[in-house]
Amino acid sequence: MAPLLTVVRPGLPLPAPETGETVVAFDEFTGWLSSGKIAARFARYDRSRMLVHRIESAGRPLPLGLALRWMTRGRVRIEDVQGRARTIDAGTLLRWVGQIAIEPFGKAALLHRIDRTVDALEREPLPARSMALDLRKPPLYLRSDLSFGVRAGGSVGHIAGVVNALEHVASRPILVTTDDIPTVDPRVEQHVVAPSEAFWNFKELPSFVLNGTLEAETDRLLGGRTPAFVYQRYSLNNYTGLRLARRLDVPLVVEYNGSEIWMSRHWGRPLANETLSDRIERLNLRAASLVVVVSRAMKDEILLRGADERRVLVNPNGVDADRYRPDIDGSPVRARYHLDGSVVLGFIGTFGPWHGAEMLAHAYVRLRALHPLQARRVRLLMIGAGARMAEVRRILAEGAALEATSFTGLVAQEEGPAHLAACDVLISPHVPNPDGTPFFGSPTKLFEYMAMGRGIVASNLDQIGEVLEHNRTALLVPPGDADALASAVARLSEDHALRECLGAEARRVALEQHTWRAHTQRTIDCLKQVSG
Repeated sequence: MAPLLTVVRPGLPLPAPETGETVVAFDEFTGWLSSGKIAARFARYDRSRMLVHRIESAGRPLPLGLALRWMTRGRVRIEDVQGRARTIDAGTLLRWVGQIAIEPFGKAALLHRIDRTVDALEREPLPARSMALDLRKPPLYLRSDLSFGVRAGGSVGHIAGVVNALEHVASRPILVTTDDIPTVDPRVEQHVVAPSEAFWNFKELPSFVLNGTLEAETDRLLGGRTPAFVYQRYSLNNYTGLRLARRLDVPLVVEYNGSEIWMSRHWGRPLANETLSDRIERLNLRAASLVVVVSRAMKDEILLRGADERRVLVNPNGVDADRYRPDIDGSPVRARYHLDGSVVLGFIGTFGPWHGAEMLAHAYVRLRALHPLQARRVRLLMIGAGARMAEVRRILAEGAALEATSFTGLVAQEEGPAHLAACDVLISPHVPNPDGTPFFGSPTKLFEYMAMGRGIVASNLDQIGEVLEHNRTALLVPPGDADALASAVARLSEDHALRECLGAEARRVALEQHTWRAHTQRTIDCLKQVSG
């Protein structure tokens, strides 16, 4: 078989290479580009392909297409998980280059058009206290993120949880999304809208362009139907939900999970169009009939930015307690990672900067050093993948704990419960915000841990410490304290009876207060109040 290069976009598991095939993760491939290593790979491969989740969301990957063309003698294609393919030939690359050469001249016009639209939206009156709310009609749920192939994590759990629960507290919704969402009930009317390729290779500009595409496609998909209300999971620079709600004269619910501006400043790079982005964020917060946030810290933040307190609901995340439950058989996962006979410490996540996975790695190294006899029985299972994985592995390697750790890599949302079931102790080691502001998160994993009925060790950090009670539903430790985390994990790994007691009470509280149905019912109840 001719040599084949396969580059795998984030969100997809790496396939097992076939004979003559080289498989590389997207991050590794971009490392080749930034380091200049592709120079030595000129015409090395007979064929190459880039694996993506959906062809429609692949965009216009010109730099990657040029790099693959440089390294490949024959065919270059983009392929998706459904087996569909798109050839990247000389004509495709020339067309992309031509588009990119022209688009800079249209950037000012695009931003001016967005600015005028925001001006008009800002001049319109805020929502009236009384607005028709007919819950016999289907709600319209908008997911407008320009992230693709996300098959697991808190965002997936939240979207599917709310969409699936809406049928039980209102009516079965219509879901319009930029990517299909795992674990959404197949009976839900789900439509995937492909973003435009315009300005695809320019930072932030595609998020502005998406407004027009998403609004037009949603209008077409509604086909004249009027929803009960519009529910939008807010994403950077998007005001589609507001435009639709005003035109259809229905309430707007904005689910706000944190400022994209703040996150860009502290966990990435400042936005290039920050002033305009801030106006759009504030517009959504002020103009929505109801803003749903997951924590009191987030409520405090948006009140300072102009939101009306009467229209803000603090509604922590939740869990599908039928999917996450104590009786799931975790033995196949334990066997796969050779964990039988061990006390398994589990962490699941996307290894973001707030998750504290590095802190857990430090704590595990210390546990093994301070409790050498116990360390022989304890194994760490790291479920998931993400940006901080390399640092986690470095800490474990330097602490001689890497060989006692199992890494699953990306795990699909559907497989998460079975992996958590393989664990005896579940750990939520979240760390404070780097600028000292309150931790505004409501970790979805926290509620999944509770529903699994396992012993939990967690950071006593803002909402985490409000949801969990020390020595009743979990062991809580000071955030950022690796020694305290190691001690609590050691205590729980030694005490089976305590794990059982804490886990049973955590499950009871999750069922009573934190199901997605209860979460969504609170939203509907509050929407009824603010809609008169």
